Amino acid sequence: MAATPSTMIPLGTKAPDFALPNPRTDKVVTLADVRSDVATVVMFICNHCPFVKYIMDGVVDCANDYIPQGVSFVAISSNDADNYPEDAAPVMKEYAERGNYPFPYLYDESQDIARAYKAACTPDFFIFDKELACAYRGQFDGARPGNDVPVSGGDLRAALDALLAGSQPNPEQIPSIGCNIKWKR
Repeated sequence: MAATPSTMIPLGTKAPDFALPNPRTDKVVTLADVRSDVATVVMFICNHCPFVKYIMDGVVDCANDYIPQGVSFVAISSNDADNYPEDAAPVMKEYAERGNYPFPYLYDESQDIARAYKAACTPDFFIFDKELACAYRGQFDGARPGNDVPVSGGDLRAALDALLAGSQPNPEQIPSIGCNIKWKR
């Protein structure tokens, strides 16, 4: 389990557009479809990564807490499903249904969207403000498999709370750590 940090794009970076299939609904979802007038959380996850598995219940809880406040969430898997079949679209659908994901879980088969966002690991979190400018990028919280830190979503929640209060999140942000995105060769 090699730990890879997130790239930490510059704050203010505009959210790259996307149009990706949702294996759960067989419909294409665009950034415009999920954009919020409050905050839009874009997260890169996958099915097999132990870092993702460790926090996913907390991510779902966080989404369920903030969606009623006008925040939108979208998850994207960009892993090479040929070499990592557990990350294939049919399995994504099973994970989303079993985990009761309250957000779309999209498949970036070409990996173009992961490259556009400079996503490096799973999980990798980005929050874009109402203008779709990056206000936060980094970790969900300090919890990692085996470190006994409780999963709270504290870092992501603090950033969302700041945006909901009409201010910018603290610019001192900690990179996420997780498995590297499984790039095609």
